[in-house]
Amino acid sequence: MDRIIAMMPLLGGWLLDLATGDPKRLPHPVVWFGNIISWFEKRLNRGMSRRIKGALTAIILVGAVYATAWLLLHALAPRRALQICIEVILIYYCLAGTTLIREVKCVFTACRRSLDDGRRQVARIVGRDTAALSDREVKTAALETLAENLSDGVIAPLFWYALLGVPGMLAYKMVNTLDSMIGYRNERYADFGCFAARLDDAANWIPARVTAALMVIATGRPGLFSFVARFGPEHASPNSGYPEAALAGALDCRFGGTHDYFGQPVYKPYIGVTDRPLTDADLHRAVRICRTAETLAVAIVLAIKAFV
Repeated sequence: MDRIIAMMPLLGGWLLDLATGDPKRLPHPVVWFGNIISWFEKRLNRGMSRRIKGALTAIILVGAVYATAWLLLHALAPRRALQICIEVILIYYCLAGTTLIREVKCVFTACRRSLDDGRRQVARIVGRDTAALSDREVKTAALETLAENLSDGVIAPLFWYALLGVPGMLAYKMVNTLDSMIGYRNERYADFGCFAARLDDAANWIPARVTAALMVIATGRPGLFSFVARFGPEHASPNSGYPEAALAGALDCRFGGTHDYFGQPVYKPYIGVTDRPLTDADLHRAVRICRTAETLAVAIVLAIKAFV
């Protein structure tokens, strides 16, 4: 019975995400995280010592999220049923697999209507400038995001849940939100967001490689491990290249290349060798691989919670 109870929070949260994705009309912790980060950034990202102020901001916010979640769940410990319900809800908020897949599918659907629709749709999920992207580039950007965010939005939260429970999962989401908001190498954030970007790199180092391994296992083609080892380190990010390489190898396509960010061209090495158009069949295969990898990860974490 204790083993079943230990598995209930993750199983419940994951099934909720599978069924509904991110709630559109309910308050979301990541939105709160973003508002808090914005409040600190507007007040501290000025004057001298921006790098120190940015590092302190990241440390305080990540620590505060972990401590708040730990204290809340500790206070609810005598009421185990309520504690489990809260854990289910928090885990549900931390997993983004269904919403990610939904958004990527919407990009391909929009491309079938028109290129302009595809550009507008992909702009919702990527940071690059999309106004001049071709149809192939729009779809490539969507699948790159699918691979990268399988790690950030699913596998990494599960990894930190396995290590540190729900508080660790929420703390990771704060790390990831900090990076997505201030972890840019531009004039405004280069100093203030430097620590947040490095912290995100550290938090995702193992999960990114685990994600790639699970994707290779999901394809049933162990030979892709050598492909990932070859192209994974080519990415400018120390982590993003590994899941992208796994998906590029599985689809026999090519990711990467130079794109504009905030009006400035940014060179990214190519990942993969086959430069070809992407089709709806590629989308369906990519979704199947990612869902299988996600299911494997959940099964592994459930086993850890039940038996360790």
